[in-house]
Amino acid sequence: MFFKKKVVMEIEGEGAAQQVAAQAEKFYRSGKMHCAEAVLAALKNQFAPELSDDLVRLASGFGGGSGAGCICGAVSGGTMALGLVVQGDKKAVAAMTRELHAWFKEQYGATCCKILTAHGKKGCADFTATVAGKVAELLLDR
Repeated sequence: MFFKKKVVMEIEGEGAAQQVAAQAEKFYRSGKMHCAEAVLAALKNQFAPELSDDLVRLASGFGGGSGAGCICGAVSGGTMALGLVVQGDKKAVAAMTRELHAWFKEQYGATCCKILTAHGKKGCADFTATVAGKVAELLLDR
């Protein structure tokens, strides 16, 4: 099991998004999860705590731009979380995914991991936290 202690937070608007962001960053900084796993885990804990922690393993190949440096792993983890939480509404998931990608590109200038980490991975904890928070906001606004 990935988490020794499940953390289930109360959904309370903007405060919940900040809690999700903080938890994702904590998971990332622990060194036990990379960006995609940390984002997915924090969002799963908040919005679908009844689901198995084993789901986080689905994100294991998405860190570091899917191992090839392409799409940011944090964005990939957020995209997976949207599909996990918004079940059965592919149009809504697609719309929120587009919004997430556009927001991330506006914030950071690119969604490509190679570009984002060209000078090191010092920004990855921030990417992880802000993406988790943004996805939480998108889900809470739904």
